[in-house]
Amino acid sequence: MEDIIKIENLTKDYGHGRGIFNVTLNVKKGEVFGFLGPNGAGKSTTIRHIMGFSKPDSGSILVFGKESFKNYYKILNNVGYLPGEIALPEGLTGWEFINMMEKLRGGKNEEMLNFLLKSFKFDPSGETKKMSLGDKRKLAIVTAFMNDPDVLILDEPTSGLDPVMQQVFVDFIKQEKAKGKTIFLSSHIFNEVEDTCDRIAIIKDGKIVSEFPAKTFKHNENKTYKVVFKNVEDLNNFASSFSKTRKNTNLKNTISIKSVDEKNKTCEVLVNDKLVNDFIKEIAKHNVSEFWEEKTTLEDYFMEFYKEDKNFGGVFNG
Repeated sequence: MEDIIKIENLTKDYGHGRGIFNVTLNVKKGEVFGFLGPNGAGKSTTIRHIMGFSKPDSGSILVFGKESFKNYYKILNNVGYLPGEIALPEGLTGWEFINMMEKLRGGKNEEMLNFLLKSFKFDPSGETKKMSLGDKRKLAIVTAFMNDPDVLILDEPTSGLDPVMQQVFVDFIKQEKAKGKTIFLSSHIFNEVEDTCDRIAIIKDGKIVSEFPAKTFKHNENKTYKVVFKNVEDLNNFASSFSKTRKNTNLKNTISIKSVDEKNKTCEVLVNDKLVNDFIKEIAKHNVSEFWEEKTTLEDYFMEFYKEDKNFGGVFNG
């Protein structure tokens, strides 16, 4: 499938460890690509380069097969861009701002405009400087989507929206995806990313640290179970017999003990779906108080990359 956005070894070094370094990723036609990272990780810097607003130190960024920095004026004609921070000109009403953006893009799509205004329950008649943060975000959404672009670059798109409007936006993205739109989505809301994206990349300190299908956590065949034993002896017997079981069956690469906690008489076991019955038969041989599946979420996985960062406070807006 055709790559609409293609980034190879993109580097922009601002010094003192700030910037993005050897970022490589691609977004295929009709795909929704999620981009996760906390404040300062490099999300917005990457997006500014995709849009052609900044020149890289090295590497390349192609959009529609064209180098973005040299061809940004061509690319913008068919790209809807929603920035993370909304800066609207003062002295204009919402309608005047919409009309100004229509003139800049050289066309109107009244049907799409009316659909967006109705969907987000937005009245553009007020002055931009008096609008609430939520209304400013709605106006930015309307102007980003109103010409029905094929590609959408969205940086923290629901920041400032209330939960009801956040869900309206998620539903809208799903509709756009169904129409074959290509969407690059940076968001700090994990369920928003999981609900809409096909693939997800995590960026940390300006580098891509993981890239994976979004369905990894919804349809993961390998589950983690926590088992609580009645006493330490039972725990150790299980660990010992489990090791012997692994040597004599095909469980070797599909069931494994992740951790053992003698103080709390518990252990965590990674089990493939196909071998859940084998796992249950094994623990039934021991004195078990209880066991349950521990769900692994996108947020859990993301936080694994930041669990050693003492100063990390869960800020995802950069």
